[in-house]
Amino acid sequence: MFKGLKQRAVQHELMDDFSSGGPELRQALQHLRLLNRIFGAAGPTLFGFKRLWLQAGKPRTLSILDVGSGSGDINRHLLRWADDNGVALSITLVDITEEACEEARELFRSEPRVRVMRSSLFELPENGADITTSTQFVHHFNNNELPQVVGCLLKASRLGVVINDIHRHWIAWAAVWVTAHLISSNRYIRNDGPLSVAKGFRARDWMFLRNALGISDMLVSWRPLFRYAVVIEKREQA
Repeated sequence: MFKGLKQRAVQHELMDDFSSGGPELRQALQHLRLLNRIFGAAGPTLFGFKRLWLQAGKPRTLSILDVGSGSGDINRHLLRWADDNGVALSITLVDITEEACEEARELFRSEPRVRVMRSSLFELPENGADITTSTQFVHHFNNNELPQVVGCLLKASRLGVVINDIHRHWIAWAAVWVTAHLISSNRYIRNDGPLSVAKGFRARDWMFLRNALGISDMLVSWRPLFRYAVVIEKREQA
């Protein structure tokens, strides 16, 4: 298996099959929130978000479009940051599955700063938010699809894009495999958790994307635990 991690895996995750889902998928999204807490999944998104905020001159009002958000739990960290820094933050969670939207509505039912929108990546409104984010989302696409995917994220933003995704490494794969089997018997979690790592990235994958997009100053930062934060400031020519 570890030799196979030299290249990105091409298998589709169970969550990519939109013909199935229901209660089992909703349970998987609940268990995924626990995995996110265990592995500190919010850190890279917060890192990139703060960088774009600083580059924009520390505006007191900001909007986020979180694409492929799942239940959107990562955004609770951004809301706490906004509270601590006096920033009026509004967040729109976007996912293509109704199960994810239902989980998000339930999770943020008492949070007026968050709204949920069911939509495809390719139907996002142009300049729909200051910053577009994606967490553990772009690894669902192959290398040839990534330029179009990131192009859609850029088009939907006014300031820039923050991508948070997984470092493809045998330690990460083993840790996720063990943890997924310890915390869950859900087939989505047990299959898609380790597969997400195998579909993750290494530095050369981001270099391929940078060259394909023609963006020389795209920031790629390795973050704990075995993650990347990719930050793209939107330029006039983007």
